[in-house]
Amino acid sequence: METYYHPQDLAKFEDIGEEVPELAKKFFDYYTAVFAGGELTGREKALIALAVAHTIQCPYCIDAYTQACLEKGSNLSEMTEAVHVATAIRGGASLVHGVQMRNIAQKLSM
Repeated sequence: METYYHPQDLAKFEDIGEEVPELAKKFFDYYTAVFAGGELTGREKALIALAVAHTIQCPYCIDAYTQACLEKGSNLSEMTEAVHVATAIRGGASLVHGVQMRNIAQKLSM
């Protein structure tokens, strides 16, 4: 089945800097620094990235961080739980905006 996203395109990500290498370098330097060791382990950072990837619905990121999580020792249960955490936050964010709707509806109903 043909799809807009092609897994092989993920390998072309760095090509985005061909026309503006100085900006790409800044991004990739930052990206590398973010995923370097720090207060969080690489495994923890990969789980966070996997959850965020699902929230922003980026298939390239989902592919990349599924692989990264597995390579860093996460299992399917941990990865699935991380996705559920992201889903809960995303769903809660939608619901809490219902307060705004309710405020407007109450104001307009007066």
